[in-house]
This record gives sequence, structure tokens and C-alpha cells, in this order.
Amino acid sequence: MRLQSLLPIAFLGSVVAAPVADSWPFGPLVANGRWIQNAKGQDVTYVGVNWSGHGEAMIPEGLQYQSISKIMSDIKSLGLNVIRLTFAIQMIDEIYAKGGADIPLSTAFTQALGATNGNRILNQVLAKNPQFTASTTRLQVFDAIAAEALKQQIYVHLDNHISKAIWCCGETDGNAWFGDTYFNVANWQRGLKYMATHGKSWPALTSIGLRNEPRNPSNNAAVARTYNWETWYKNMIPAGAGVNEANADLLIFYSGMNYDTTLAPIPTAADLGGGLRFRKTDFKYANKMVLEIHNYQTTATSCNSITSGLYNGGYNALDASNKAVVNVMPVVLTEWGHDQTNAEYRGVYHTCLQSYLGGLKAGWMLWVISGSYYVRSGTQDYDETWALYNHNWSGWRQQAAAMAIKSMAASTV
Repeated sequence: MRLQSLLPIAFLGSVVAAPVADSWPFGPLVANGRWIQNAKGQDVTYVGVNWSGHGEAMIPEGLQYQSISKIMSDIKSLGLNVIRLTFAIQMIDEIYAKGGADIPLSTAFTQALGATNGNRILNQVLAKNPQFTASTTRLQVFDAIAAEALKQQIYVHLDNHISKAIWCCGETDGNAWFGDTYFNVANWQRGLKYMATHGKSWPALTSIGLRNEPRNPSNNAAVARTYNWETWYKNMIPAGAGVNEANADLLIFYSGMNYDTTLAPIPTAADLGGGLRFRKTDFKYANKMVLEIHNYQTTATSCNSITSGLYNGGYNALDASNKAVVNVMPVVLTEWGHDQTNAEYRGVYHTCLQSYLGGLKAGWMLWVISGSYYVRSGTQDYDETWALYNHNWSGWRQQAAAMAIKSMAASTV
């Protein structure tokens, strides 16, 4: 089956011009040493927020409560410049299974929430976002978000969060590691290439993450035996090459092991096993490679315990003065976050990351904007206390915490 036959039409028949260097986002972006830069040679520092779209409905969250334009305006109001928009490989698998046709919102919500609640949520989504109809597809919603991102000059960073569309992440969820129960490697690579190709019609799309939080599949002994850096390399490198082949404009983000908390052997080009070493100079698209790390040390009592772990876990890739570092590359903290209902925004964890990342001028993306989920772990309309938004996406969950994010963004860029 030819890939071209599977590409959905542009959102609601609209045609979007390709990005050019003399208009925002001044792309394509490149990795130049430790910096991400635009086509004008200016440094670009991502400061943003995660927006979930990988759940059972496979539709970006919150649209029953708020319009896309209002959500993006609120994100922009905090001085944020990027959304990490997550998706599930299952969505692309279903498109292939239907000969290239995506499913409509009416079907997606019914499958995820049941007939009664699915229809109710659909009607609420259409009321808040009247540009859609019941026959609008899931990918057309992604298209609309990308179009609004262009309008408001917010970068889109796509992230393959999971294969089977469920809440992420755990060691027993079947999505943990290459070859796990739901982690079909060929389908994953196909899905990445599909989204990279589809994203050519999104001028605001500047980067893509290959896989969220690779981890040890503790309930799958056969696959767990392959949980090592050699297997990581043998899967991530072909996946990155496929994305670059599909869309050479995109930055490609490489996540590490242990829930993406470490990329320790990558900056130093250490032996990964089997004689393999990651050397960016081995790749023709070296200027598209970015490292991503996650950190959730929310109970840390010492800033040094956070920063030393980050440095040794991959942030040393920013340090060209360290002679042990072979691969000087950009590093972005694509997930970090904490409870937004209390005073954690004044605690060691938050203030340490603000100081450290601000000093490095290194990018980050907060988990999460989504005040609630259509469904999470079987609970519909699940309340997310770690979200910037309140439950019905009508305002910030805690004004002071949101202003702390605004301050952090200003100090980082």
C-alpha cells in the first residue's frame, strides 16, 4: 500500500503554505552545537507545555470545555512558545487498516466513552469549536491545532507518547520497550514517518519526539532481556532516519532509558554494547538531532541532587568545555511538573529547575496543560491536579503557580 494513498487531505480542504525562512517560524530549525537555531541564525529556546492527544479518544484533550483558539491564547499569555502535542501510534494503525481513512469524531468519542457520554461530549466539542462537525476526523483536529499554532506563532512539537492509546506510562502497560505487547516496532516506525509526512502541511511543526519514556517491561521477561542501550540504538537510529527521510525539515528528539531520565552514554559516545557508539557525526542529519530528558524529582530537598543528576544524565551535552563530551547537542526537558494545587511552585524542585534551566538558557515543556481528560484509566472526565488549567479549562488552577511558569519562561528565553 503506497503511503501517498494514505495521507489525509488538509484540514477542511484548506491549503497551508510551506514555511519559508523569511516568515515565522523562520524554519527549518537546526541543531548547531548546543543550540537550536532558526534559518536566520538566531537561537531558539523552547519554553512550553504538554497537550495530551494520546488517550483513548486519540483527540487532543479539553475541546468540550474550550475552543482551540482560546487554549492557544492562554498558552501564549504565559510567554510560552511551544506545545508538545502527543499522539498514539494506534491512530495511524487504524488509518492504515481503513485504507487511508481516519475515523470521525462521532465514532472516536463513542468508542472511547460509550454511546451516551460520547455523543454528549461530541456535542459540547462542536459547541465550543463550531468549525468542526461530527464527521470531522481526529487528524483534522490536529490540523486545526497546528493551524492555530501558526496563527499565534507557537511551535508544534509532535510526540509519539505511546502505541496503544491509553494513559501513559508504566512498566506493565505493554508499551514500555521495543517489541513489548503493544509496541510493534514496524508499526511505530511507520507511524512516525506517516505523521512526519502529514506534518509537512503544518508550518508551525518544527520537531518530533521519537518515543516517550522508554522503560523496562517488568512483566515481559523476553523483551526485558533486550532492555539495554544496544537495543535502544538499533531501534532509535532507524526510526530517526525514517523521520528525516519523510520530512527533512524536522528536528528529531531522542529520549533515553529509565523513563527518559538518563541519556548518560550519549554525550560521551560511550560503548552501548556490541561495539556501538552514538556519534552524531556518523549521521547526515546530525544538525537535526536533539536530546530530550524528563525529571520528576518533586520531593528533592537539595537543588544539587537535581542538577548533578541532570548534568550527568545528559545535560553535559551542552558543555563544550567538557573534553569527555563527544556529542555537543541541544538538550530539552520535555517533561517536568508538579501538583498545581499547593505551594510546590515555591519549593526546591520548581525553583531549582527555574534557576538551572534559566542559567543554561535550555528549553523545557511543563507537564501538563490538560485540566481534565476525556477518560483516564477508566475514569471519564478525570481531574488533573498537575495541570495549569482548572478542571473545565476556564482559568488557571492556581493563579500564583501559573505566574511562576510565566516568570520561568521569561527567565529561560
